[in-house]
Amino acid sequence: MLTGQITSAVLGVGLAGAILFLVRRDHLHGPYAVWWFAVAAATFVLGVFPGVVVWLGRETGIGYAPVLPIIIGLSLVLIRLLKLDIDRSKHERKMRRLTQKLAILEQELERLGGRRSTDDVSDEPMG
Repeated sequence: MLTGQITSAVLGVGLAGAILFLVRRDHLHGPYAVWWFAVAAATFVLGVFPGVVVWLGRETGIGYAPVLPIIIGLSLVLIRLLKLDIDRSKHERKMRRLTQKLAILEQELERLGGRRSTDDVSDEPMG
């Protein structure tokens, strides 16, 4: 049992280190880093204090306590996936609205006799 504890604790510390590295390199931003730090902390705590799993299992009425971290982990993954889909939908909606606004502005510019958009200009040298 001790090797499982050590492995889990090392994974928690390693995950926290990886998160710090990604934040410092600007590959992972604040709110996401907080989420992943919570995952790293939970991994570390459950590794160092396995009695927490047994206690939580007893409190929640789960007969086989070691399945509890799996249930919680899968639930958190599903919540995270749902949040990603919600964020992606917001971004797609915003992109569609911006594209529509740009098309309206280009049409208005053409109507007023303005220049063609940069997409329509050929590679002729300016000057």
